[in-house]
Amino acid sequence: MSEIIQKNYDENQIQVLEGLEAVRKRPGMYIGSTGPRGLHHLVYEIVDNAIDEALAGHCDEISVTINGDNSITVIDNGRGIPIGMHPKMGVPAVEVVFTMLHSGGKFGGEGYKVSGGLHGVGAAVVNALSEYLEVEVYDGKNIHRQRYERGKSVTSLTVVGETSQKGTKVTFKPDYQIFETLDFDYEILLARMREQAFLNAGIHITIEDKRAEAETKTHLHYEGGIRSFVEYINRNKEALHSEVIYVSGEKDGAMAEIAMQYNDGYAENIVSFCNNIHTTEGGTHETGFKTALTRVINDYARKMGFLKENDKNLMGEDVREGLTVIVSVKVLEAQFEGQTKTKLGNSEVRGLVESTVSEKLHAFFEENPTIAKIVVDKAMTASRAREAAKRAREMTRRKSALENTTLPGKLADCTDRNPENTEIYIVEGDSAGGSAKQGRDRSFQAILALWGKMLNVEKARLDKVYGNDKLMPVITSLGTGIAEDFDITKLRYGKVIIMADADVDGAHIRTLLLTFFFRFMRPLIENGHVYIAQPPLYKVEKGKIEKYAYNDEQLSQITAELGSGVKIQRYKGLGEMNPSQLWETTMNPETRTILKVKMEDAVAADEIFTILMGDKVEPRREFIESNAKYVSNLDI
Repeated sequence: MSEIIQKNYDENQIQVLEGLEAVRKRPGMYIGSTGPRGLHHLVYEIVDNAIDEALAGHCDEISVTINGDNSITVIDNGRGIPIGMHPKMGVPAVEVVFTMLHSGGKFGGEGYKVSGGLHGVGAAVVNALSEYLEVEVYDGKNIHRQRYERGKSVTSLTVVGETSQKGTKVTFKPDYQIFETLDFDYEILLARMREQAFLNAGIHITIEDKRAEAETKTHLHYEGGIRSFVEYINRNKEALHSEVIYVSGEKDGAMAEIAMQYNDGYAENIVSFCNNIHTTEGGTHETGFKTALTRVINDYARKMGFLKENDKNLMGEDVREGLTVIVSVKVLEAQFEGQTKTKLGNSEVRGLVESTVSEKLHAFFEENPTIAKIVVDKAMTASRAREAAKRAREMTRRKSALENTTLPGKLADCTDRNPENTEIYIVEGDSAGGSAKQGRDRSFQAILALWGKMLNVEKARLDKVYGNDKLMPVITSLGTGIAEDFDITKLRYGKVIIMADADVDGAHIRTLLLTFFFRFMRPLIENGHVYIAQPPLYKVEKGKIEKYAYNDEQLSQITAELGSGVKIQRYKGLGEMNPSQLWETTMNPETRTILKVKMEDAVAADEIFTILMGDKVEPRREFIESNAKYVSNLDI
């Protein structure tokens, strides 16, 4: 301690990280994490540069390859990164792009008029976080190559051949000193490339996996652009009209395009982009769309007499029920909130989207009265259901008040009232609920026992949810309300843990609950409050030694470790465990394993819930067949 006190805090303690050292020191600041998410982000950064070339009208082919050693190669047929000497830096411009932060052709307005990568850190960050990176530039005459290792150039820019082509080829291998894993997921990259192909109609994107165990190749090309995107999202749903509604508009160099189609479901699915960047938190373009859509449908409904003089206007949630829509804008100076670029802030974009939808959707309805009537009927049905839900909600509140309690009888609450400390286990069945109540630490752990078949909310509107005696205890216990009433500040428990049996029925219950949270309490998942408990599958005994195995692999390890004469108990349900066993294996924060439910991609999550819980059998059969190889411990 004395040694620490003696050290002076002076100018010698102020560090200046030069070049790309800052990126290697704090990679999370630039790519979000050093886990799988950050790893894949490296690919996006290089591909986004190629997409920017496409936006500028100079590129129509991009290829992405996962090489056998988990390195990545991205090739485009754009103009090629400039190779001339930079007038200020005294090195080739391509070297500036790959070794200096906040460099590139996206700041002055001449190199790129529309671009996603406005922060100018992409290529340099990828270089900094790679064991090596090689860039080749094709200028129509020669092939120029330069190699970097951990962000620093190890060769000069050299001509290595001749070519008549133009474009850029970048090969990099993420640094094992930085990343937790170097194993790229083909499906994750494919989803991102498909998204880019949809957003840039006519572009050809090829993605290939050359790793020995999983060689595959996919070519992506959609002349329909975002119309095709909507059809793709709705492919497992019943569309209410075959034609995808498409409108677009331009003003002052900015462009907006909107594609939309209604399906027979109840969830709205708005997916928005600015300059090809997925704005997961929405922004001004979404606000403009919602405002205009509500106004246009109400105006049309009144004009055609669907809404009478004394009828209330349709609400925003009514006109968006069962709607899948892509809102894509391209602007000269995109203003995102924060480095993560997940929310658009440009005020002028709202006006552009609003005027485009107001004018052109109204014209579409006039020209297509059959589709317009389908849309209005859907919205009016949703309005009636919303009023029914409102009455059901008010009845629920009155009933709670009359009973002089707001918490369900099946809830065994905890004594701590601070959500930062507390957690609730949602358990199926009285037997498991009884063990959980006896085994828990009642100071911070609450138990809610459910019983019977739960409502599949994928096939139900809000009024049915409020009338369901299996879901209401969950809603009441958590305290947040649902749908438009949801308020995360009222959440009573910091962790919501689903604890079900490790069998088919348990998997079904987990899926039903997750579907409910996703459709009606999505911020619970988005903010990391939902977890899945991992109870053991086996108890292994030999003499006085007791061990638990959570999968077959662990069981094999334990039995090999203990040798012959072991006694193996297969747990068919949580109720088979006594309270102390349940505490030790599944509920004790010191020894348990719980999985946090994450929602990296709302489009993919929406699709999976539609497949698993929707009405169409064929997509569910295909999903089961393609994923069967990943299943273990399935009880038949």
